[in-house]
Order: sequence, then C-alpha cells, then structure tokens
Amino acid sequence: MLAVSCASLTGMAQTSSKTYGTMLDALYKKTVPLVTVAELKKMPNTILLDTRARAEYDVSHLPNARWVGYDDFDLKRVQDISKDANVVLYCSVGYRSERVGEKLLAAGYRHVHNLHGSLFEWVNQGNPVVDNQGKTTQRVHAYSRLWGVWLKRGEKVYD
Repeated sequence: MLAVSCASLTGMAQTSSKTYGTMLDALYKKTVPLVTVAELKKMPNTILLDTRARAEYDVSHLPNARWVGYDDFDLKRVQDISKDANVVLYCSVGYRSERVGEKLLAAGYRHVHNLHGSLFEWVNQGNPVVDNQGKTTQRVHAYSRLWGVWLKRGEKVYD
C-alpha cells in the first residue's frame, strides 16, 4: 500500500515558494490525495499521467509520462491501466490534474494521486523534463502569462 505523508495531505507540503504553496492550498479542493515531488521520486512502478493540452505536453513533460488530456479526457485512454496501479497525475499547477483524478477515483482506480505543484514545482525544484522526442529540454509551456508567474526555472513557452 502506498503511504502519503500527512504534510502533503494538509497543504503543508514543501514547495519552492511559500507563496506558491499558499496559492495551491487555496486552489485545490483536496478531493485527490496529494504527493510531493520528493515523494514521487521515491515511488517505484508509478504511472505518470499528463492532463494538460496536447500542445503543452509536446513542448515538455515529465520523463516517462503519458498524455491523457483534460478538456477531451476520456477514460478509454486509461483502460489499459490496472485499477490497482499507482497513478500520479499532473498538469501545470495541479488544478486540471485534480479534476481528472476525481474521474479516475470515481471509475474505481484506487491509488490515484495529484502531484503537488505539478509540472511547475517539478521544474522549479530543478528536475528534468523532456520534449516530444524524448530529449531533455529547458522549454516549459507556462499555460498563460497569469499562471506562468509561478514557473521560476526553465524557458517559458506560450502558444
């Protein structure tokens, strides 16, 4: 069974910025258990699902992540994943991934987690991302100029 620290469940999870952590705490509904970047790095056999738009994913994504989308998300995209698998979802900051996580939990997936701070926090902590060719890149789709303020590292890309 996968254990998630109490700190990440209560909104006290470490982020690269206290202000970012406070914003995330207000943004999340906390309907999907959270996992921190540090916890994710220690989780073996985890399936990473990217819930952003395809264009965002193509700019860069976590290594070994699988695109499932958000606006056009369909459970058929994950039907090959065991409902007992460890699944971690992410988007830019964690809002969209939380919504998709709710759908997976409702569909009977048992070990679903939302990456606290999502892709922005992953990059802010100095972790690598890859492009659609699987090559390490500094480019990160920042979603919008409003949300892009939370991305402190990498080369921000807007449509």
